[in-house]
Amino acid sequence: MSDGYLWLKVVHLLAVFSWMAGLFYLPRLMVYHADAAVGSPVSEQFKIMERRLLKAIMRPAMVVTWIFGLWLGFAGEWFAPGVYWLWLKLLAVVILSGVHGLLERHAGLFARDQRVNSGVYFRVLNEVPTLLLIVIVILVVFKPV
Repeated sequence: MSDGYLWLKVVHLLAVFSWMAGLFYLPRLMVYHADAAVGSPVSEQFKIMERRLLKAIMRPAMVVTWIFGLWLGFAGEWFAPGVYWLWLKLLAVVILSGVHGLLERHAGLFARDQRVNSGVYFRVLNEVPTLLLIVIVILVVFKPV
C-alpha cells in the first residue's frame, strides 16, 4: 500500500469523524431547541449553533468524506466485481447522507420558527447515525460479503 493511499485514508477518516460528530450533536441540539419557546434568547442561540455546525463543519466534512471515500474506492480498486460489502457500505452512507439532509431541513424549519417535531422525535433521530455507523464499521472491518 502506497503512502499516497494511506494519506487518502487519513483525510477520509478525519472527515468522517468530523461529519459523525456533527450528526451526533445536531439532533441533540434539536432535542432542546424543540422545547425552547419560539423567539426566546435560547431559541435564537440554538439557531446560530445549528447553522454554524452545518455550514462550518458538517457540510464540508460530508463533501470531503464522499470525495475521498470514492477516491479510495477507485485507488484501491474496491469497485471490482464481487466486492459486495462496499456496495452495502455505500448504501449505508447514502442513507446517512439522507439523515444529514433531513437534519438540514429541520434546521431550516427551526430557523423560520416552525416547530413540527417534538424533542422525543429528535431523541429517536439522534440514534439513527449511531446505528448506521455500526453497520458501516462492521462492513469495513470484516468485509463480510
